[in-house]
Amino acid sequence: MKGRFVTIEGTDCAGKSTQARLLADALAALGRPVLLTREPGGAPGAEAMRRFLLANTTDLDPLAEALLHFAARTDHAARTLRPALAAGLTIVCDRFFDSTMAYQGYGQGADQTAIATLVHMLDLTPDLTFILDIPPDEERLRRHARNMPSDRYERLGPAFLERVRQGFHTIAETNPKRCTLLDASPPPPEVHARLLALTLAHLP
Repeated sequence: MKGRFVTIEGTDCAGKSTQARLLADALAALGRPVLLTREPGGAPGAEAMRRFLLANTTDLDPLAEALLHFAARTDHAARTLRPALAAGLTIVCDRFFDSTMAYQGYGQGADQTAIATLVHMLDLTPDLTFILDIPPDEERLRRHARNMPSDRYERLGPAFLERVRQGFHTIAETNPKRCTLLDASPPPPEVHARLLALTLAHLP
């Protein structure tokens, strides 16, 4: 039995991790075998690369950074995602290849054709992708409310963050069968209810 693959995407502070966990819990409560995972990470080698990416203070070339994300993603796919799908599990993943296109491609200016080639080489596409959208002002308010320090992406400035957001919009517009753009401004329970309803409507 083939499993199903759902990804949750969006900018920082949009609630991806919260919504991924709520969705996985809800699907499990309905009797579906579920795997909750994340990127970068989700497998031992990929988690090691995650630690490097998050701790790295070196200003990497955008395409080099994209390649590192795909190295982690390839390990994640081989060690975790493909076996889970073969076993019939429903996967809920916090970020996948759309984040690389949005952040490194649209945001940092890495060659989008090269990233698309890496996506093609990976040969693993989600069945359903939710892109959680919040305006930049809301993202800043949430970051301040959580006392989150500025990360290297935020330090790239508001213009970069807006390019990333618009990149996600473009991804949603060009992949309408797979991607759903959701307003993530309402309280988490409201966002979850809509996300769960759409998931159940799209997945058999």
